[in-house]
Amino acid sequence: NCGSQGTDCGSQGADNVCRIDKSQQNGRIPHSISDNTIVARFHHPPKSVFKLSVEALEEYSMICNGDRVLLALSGGKDSLSLLHTLKQYQHYAASKGIRFEFGAMTVDPGAESYDPSPLIPYMARLGVPYHYERQAIIESAMESLPNSICAYCSRMKRGRMYACARRYNYNVLALGQHLDDLVESFLMSVFHNGLLRTMKANYTESEGELRVIRPLLYVRDRDTRQFARSAHLPVIPENCPACFEAPKERHRMKQLLAAQELLFPELFHSLKLALKPLMSRKRDESSSIN
Repeated sequence: NCGSQGTDCGSQGADNVCRIDKSQQNGRIPHSISDNTIVARFHHPPKSVFKLSVEALEEYSMICNGDRVLLALSGGKDSLSLLHTLKQYQHYAASKGIRFEFGAMTVDPGAESYDPSPLIPYMARLGVPYHYERQAIIESAMESLPNSICAYCSRMKRGRMYACARRYNYNVLALGQHLDDLVESFLMSVFHNGLLRTMKANYTESEGELRVIRPLLYVRDRDTRQFARSAHLPVIPENCPACFEAPKERHRMKQLLAAQELLFPELFHSLKLALKPLMSRKRDESSSIN
């Protein structure tokens, strides 16, 4: 537990912060987290995840020699897949003379139906430097009643991620969005805003201190799901009522794309090629095209 891992657990105003800092270890430590099928050790991602991640990492120069990378770890299948991919890439990149460090952080927004705290012992056993931060984001959202609780929560989480990265001297923030996410965001932007826009592969945030990267942007959703299932990764279910009570536009985009992919099996490959100019645009350029 926390106390025996050199953890500093305290409070800052209304925000409870639990930080785990531990040097990375190369050994695998088999240890059950909650049942006998979940073992805290690193897994080699399949080619469908690792090869495409390496392609994106190298094409967009996402990680450079000497970088300190902070992974935004929600406990979902995508961020857990990226955790294991970054570990594998650390060995791969070292063979090419690129050496970098990485840690992870989780923001617990205080939702009753989302409890990422099982990640604390899991990450400690993996030996990855880990920062777990609690903030009553959902409670705050209910009080302020924003137009979109999801957007409010996302914005608040991103602020905590940036602050954590600066506090511990990370210069790169790694996010776990994949190709399906980018395509859905593109369609939503076109349908609702009349803009050709999607998430960026590698950009510098507005204050210029931190780069944000998305190594999984060529990887399919189904492949991270399969990896998480086959490796028995400890996926944390995310069942926020604010996200799932009403039908969401992103879900409609998923249905539309699924129907079209049955007719055009190469749909996502074609969309990936079409979106490359938008993925590579930097934030200091126009981030969208009318």
